[in-house]
Amino acid sequence: MVSIASLYAKPLSQSLLPAKRAQSRFRREQNISRVRITMLKQQNQGIWNSADGTSEPLFLGIDFGTSGARYALVDKQGAIHSEGKTTYPLQVGTVTNRASSWMEALFHLLGDIPTMYRPSISSISIDGTSATTLIVDRNNGEVLAGPFMYDESFADALPAVESIAPANHAVCSGSSTLCKLVSWWNSSSRRSTTTSSGDSAVVLMHQSDWLLSLLHGQYGVSDYNNALKVGYDPEIDSYPGWLLSQPYAHMLPSVRAPGVPVGSIKEDLRTQLGFSKDCVVCTGTTDSIAAFLAARTTEPGKAVTSLGSTLAVKLVSDVRVDDARFGVYSHRLDDMWLVGGASNTGGAVLRQLFSDDQLVALSEEIDPSVPSPLDYYPLPKKGERFPVSDPNMMPRLQPRPESDAAYLHGILESIARIEADGYRLLRELGASAVEEVFTAGGGAQNDKWTGIRRRVLGVPVRKAEQTEAAYGAALLALKGATKITQKTT
Repeated sequence: MVSIASLYAKPLSQSLLPAKRAQSRFRREQNISRVRITMLKQQNQGIWNSADGTSEPLFLGIDFGTSGARYALVDKQGAIHSEGKTTYPLQVGTVTNRASSWMEALFHLLGDIPTMYRPSISSISIDGTSATTLIVDRNNGEVLAGPFMYDESFADALPAVESIAPANHAVCSGSSTLCKLVSWWNSSSRRSTTTSSGDSAVVLMHQSDWLLSLLHGQYGVSDYNNALKVGYDPEIDSYPGWLLSQPYAHMLPSVRAPGVPVGSIKEDLRTQLGFSKDCVVCTGTTDSIAAFLAARTTEPGKAVTSLGSTLAVKLVSDVRVDDARFGVYSHRLDDMWLVGGASNTGGAVLRQLFSDDQLVALSEEIDPSVPSPLDYYPLPKKGERFPVSDPNMMPRLQPRPESDAAYLHGILESIARIEADGYRLLRELGASAVEEVFTAGGGAQNDKWTGIRRRVLGVPVRKAEQTEAAYGAALLALKGATKITQKTT
């Protein structure tokens, strides 16, 4: 059995639109796409055998984020050979056009991969936003309802969900996948969207599940990272009894581990794109898990803090920790757990107060070895979720000193304290103690802030070498191809 840890250890050095049609529509809409090809000839001498390709197998990961999609193509050492990105086309009319825009983005990116690489692609995996779901006809993949987006809340279903789920379960949130499913199941629109075969032909699929199904043709296959918020229990590797007893249980997708081969790429797509006849499509994961995997750290005590608009922490732990009061839940990572939480503090507050140029200039005046006496709780607006759960908490950004540099120092240090409190809370809830932190997001570029965080956290802090979710998805594809290789040998 191939473990994620072994693969991510740092190395030594509706109807389906045909691909061509989707690509042409993209070009007519003049969406911007960028492709960067990295030959890495000096690092990979001996890879190239001819001018029209490479003999070394390559692994494709595609990330579907909130505003666009990108791909990364890597070899078995993790070196990037090609990468590209695209924005989604404008969405006009009903929300089901979101699904069409994802589909077009998928085929556009596949068409952007240089032809010289395509015959060497051995496996593909895709990540998507967590709890973004669709109701699909399992016979043909037609979208019957949704997409229901990751940040949409279905409070109408929350009482029903809380009545069947254990207290503080990950599904006990209005934005959980299960709340979306229950809301749709109880709605009057369900009767108008069911198939000719009735409810039995309807299945719930996550964003990445559905996109992957466009490649392998099997509907209703998911992974245990995506399925967590619909109620799947990765510890027992099955749906719990309280969920299977519900009348909509037949809509739940089958669940496999992330990065497990599902099937070969559909023959018509394979020939059209020029991919290898042995190319397989693997299960995916969520975008946040893929971004964590990109950092290639899977030992207990290792963590990744993402400093973007918000502050999110993920910690590898020997122990599973779940507590919906603080938005804390654990994803399975082979035989370990990835425990995470997210605060509303972060870069959004900084952008409310300083320009990018000011942040750069003022940071230069900060001595990270000297603690700031200022005690703030920087929030962009009312409400906090982790490590304090208080929807009524107000931002605390006063008093403001005369020096802008001192003010910035106080804010950066206060955010670092919140980060430390987050890891401390995870420890109090039973997770492994943090031993080293890798940093992703825009905040990773600020060396002075890194110095402050290193002092406040009391552990080594450094920038992650890879932070793109597409890179993590490519490593999942590598995992799937490795499973096949081990099985055949």
